[in-house]
Amino acid sequence: MSIATLILGEPGSGKSTSLRNLDPAHTLLIQTIRKPLPFKSSGWAEFNKNNPTGNIFITDQAAEIINIMRKTKREVIVLDDWNLLMTNEFMRRSAEVGFAKFSEIGRSAWDVLMAASSLPAHVRVYLMGHVESDESGHIRAKTIGKLISEKCPVESLFSIVMRTAVVNGNYLFHTKNSGADTCKTPIGLFCEELIENDLAMVDSAVYSYYDIKDAA
Repeated sequence: MSIATLILGEPGSGKSTSLRNLDPAHTLLIQTIRKPLPFKSSGWAEFNKNNPTGNIFITDQAAEIINIMRKTKREVIVLDDWNLLMTNEFMRRSAEVGFAKFSEIGRSAWDVLMAASSLPAHVRVYLMGHVESDESGHIRAKTIGKLISEKCPVESLFSIVMRTAVVNGNYLFHTKNSGADTCKTPIGLFCEELIENDLAMVDSAVYSYYDIKDAA
């Protein structure tokens, strides 16, 4: 069973930038919308027919994302971002009447979450997502419709949920639940409530904590 981690935050709060120190040779990035990386780094290239060894895939199709995750030999997978699976499909089907589309959109998003936790044991998956606040001000993962948020809250599927923070110009991750959000990390994984938004550091900690063995 792979280790899946959910990274939540507002746009521009450091989610994509947190990839900056990951080793591109061992990382697969799936973008649900094509956008330049917010940092300079060699080793990142889009997969296409002219570059079959590329490590950036551009797709917002759930079935294709699942297929890519299952086929890659890379041990770190980043999906940036999960919300746009739902948003893009909703916009494509915005002219449809009725509520069936919400169930179908929710099911596709749920399928991706299930696949992220069902890969080989040495694989780590990081799913980026946006947040929303409910009427009481409680912060949680943003979804479309009520199928996921009410029937199967996204965060319940993860043991590690972190949220971005910007404090005095520093970009950080929350590791502890504030009582008004859904952050959570296993006991002893991180001692600090706020850590640097560095996915390479996070991945190293996860690798050590769970005593992950490399693929044979």
